[in-house]
Amino acid sequence: MPDLVDIGRVSHKYPNILVHGVFSTKERKDLIPMEMLPTLWKYLAGIARNHGIDLLAAGGTQNHCHLLIVLPSDMTFAKAIQVLKANSSRWIREHGVAFAWQEGYGAFSVSSSSKAAVIDYIEHQAEHHRTRTYEAELEAMIRKSGMQFDPVEAFGQVA
Repeated sequence: MPDLVDIGRVSHKYPNILVHGVFSTKERKDLIPMEMLPTLWKYLAGIARNHGIDLLAAGGTQNHCHLLIVLPSDMTFAKAIQVLKANSSRWIREHGVAFAWQEGYGAFSVSSSSKAAVIDYIEHQAEHHRTRTYEAELEAMIRKSGMQFDPVEAFGQVA
């Protein structure tokens, strides 16, 4: 008979915590130069990789960013966003842009069955924002998730 493994000593972690994160530039201004966007998404992927975060998609426009990440089991979403925002803002400033991210973020859980749709959504941000502002997009995401939306809390002003 084979030896039984002492289950108490074996540590298995199989996290599949998908989170769609959204955050904007300071005062939601168009601070990210258009030509810098593709490189910024790649840079964010590098930051994520260096910190053990699996970044599945990154995209956005000149005034905001969307990320789909697989959250590591030993990291909070707040910590992941802090690492990504701090390092990316430093990189943007090093390229001669007066830049800052807005405080805060939106975080929305994503089911495995919706992963491909969210990746597609993130990769086609420019198309979505031909007809809808960041503010309208974030409000719709918040309301769709069942949370209360307060424009003063979200944007610091009445929308």
